[in-house]
Amino acid sequence: MTDGPRPSDSVASPRSNSPVPTAPGTTPAAPGTSARGSTAPAPGPGPGSTARGSTPPTPGTTARGSTERTSTAHLSGADTVRVLIADDQAVFRRGLFVVLSTEDNIEVVAEAENGEEAIAKTEELAPDVVLMDVRMPRVNGIEAARQIREISPSTKILMLTVSDEEDDLYQAIKAGANGYLLKEISVEEVADAIRAVAQGQSLISPSMASKLLNEFNSLARRAEERDQYLAPRLTSRELDVLRQVARGMSNREIADTLFISENTVKNHVRNILEKLHLHSRMEAVMYAMRERLFDIRATDESRPATRGPAA
Repeated sequence: MTDGPRPSDSVASPRSNSPVPTAPGTTPAAPGTSARGSTAPAPGPGPGSTARGSTPPTPGTTARGSTERTSTAHLSGADTVRVLIADDQAVFRRGLFVVLSTEDNIEVVAEAENGEEAIAKTEELAPDVVLMDVRMPRVNGIEAARQIREISPSTKILMLTVSDEEDDLYQAIKAGANGYLLKEISVEEVADAIRAVAQGQSLISPSMASKLLNEFNSLARRAEERDQYLAPRLTSRELDVLRQVARGMSNREIADTLFISENTVKNHVRNILEKLHLHSRMEAVMYAMRERLFDIRATDESRPATRGPAA
């Protein structure tokens, strides 16, 4: 009796449980291999694997594993700031160009070596920010700032200079500069200042800010002194006399109304004219009306009616 095929001489059919006879002396194909013993193609890429079976890219990397550079503009929602650099020192200007060109959200669109060039290129390119020195040939930075403000009001102006003179600071601010920084700051601080100015902020170097505050205090004091000179304080009695003058009363009538002597009335009128730097009673009345020292209409209404001669 002939023995039947042995289990080692057959493999299971993928479609049934019945063994499939193999050729005598051959080894059954292992799972995952073809009938000829070659390795079968691996299953297609599943979730989490690449087409070649390599590790899938992690978040923030490309398919080749290199790190993606996430845009600061996307993170902050800010647009790229277009910058014009104006400085007569070529080495310094080129250094700023090289460093700022590597900064996110900043694009250097042009350079200028003097104020005249800065004005022309601003008119042509309309940059967001002009980074400009104060001391430049042909047209200085302050005059250039004044003209740039006229031709391109939306352009921000940031002065970057070695000048720590108060007059340059005041004149630059008056010309429309949005910031005044000394060249002692680092390039990284310059980049941050450009972004801040582009967003509407005003920046001044700390050493210059104290000078600016002192100037503002001085201006406030001068304005207060001028106001006191233009509008001197009158005493309550002088206001009473001026009110009666506005009603058209004579010195005698004012004296009778206020129960004072006529000479006292004359002295009050003279003091009023001297304090107000006026020359006549009519000018004093006009001043009182202009400065609203009292209600002239109410004064007229309170004046008693003059009776005419009896018929």
